[in-house]
Amino acid sequence: MGEVTGRLRKSLSKWASSADMEARELKEGAVKAGCCPIADASDRQRVELQGSLRTVTLRPRGGVPALEAELYDGSALITLVWLGRRRIAGIEPGRQIKVIGRIGVQDKLRVMFNPRYELR
Repeated sequence: MGEVTGRLRKSLSKWASSADMEARELKEGAVKAGCCPIADASDRQRVELQGSLRTVTLRPRGGVPALEAELYDGSALITLVWLGRRRIAGIEPGRQIKVIGRIGVQDKLRVMFNPRYELR
């Protein structure tokens, strides 16, 4: 049983260090591109963010189609929302993207509506 536990610990440790490395690389990439880390971005201010899209979901808001995507830059997550859109070519999980817009808070979550974007 000890050998199995040791292998499990080693596997978890490898996974955790690769996740840390991914976060560090995303943060460094955002800073090199002149973007603000999501964790440091001020609410209601125009900001440039860069990171990787984690999820992309069609979620209607008030009867209007809305495409939602979770952006992660290694420091934090933010939800991007494009109102009136069912799909945007290139907006898919795993894609690197740079966005420009204002950050707001909705239901205690940070959100950016209809950001300008550049696919990376």
